[in-house]
Amino acid sequence: MAEVNLVIDGRTYGIACDDGQERRVQQLGTYIDTRIKEIGASLGSGNKAQLMVLTALHLADEIFESREHLQKVTVTNQQLSSEPKQIFYQGLSPRDEQELTVAIGRMATKVEKMTERAQKT
Repeated sequence: MAEVNLVIDGRTYGIACDDGQERRVQQLGTYIDTRIKEIGASLGSGNKAQLMVLTALHLADEIFESREHLQKVTVTNQQLSSEPKQIFYQGLSPRDEQELTVAIGRMATKVEKMTERAQKT
């Protein structure tokens, strides 16, 4: 078990975490401290407890919005995965059609010549 010291709103907190999770816990603590400072700056001076509750509400709102977004993306992904893939043929370009016509004509000529040779033998 590891321990990380987090400084949040000027106070240091010793937080226990699993080994290998220290960096993540430090990132979370830094994020919380940053949000407290941002919200505190918009409120001006005030009650610390009220600032903490307001910050917790903002963080919870971020989590809820992320979950709602994830749910919408998941539903959209499932819909896209379940819909049959349809490919619509829209024809050849005039140039490609002309090239194909010429190639088919050449092949037809070759087949005719081969047929004539086969009939002569």
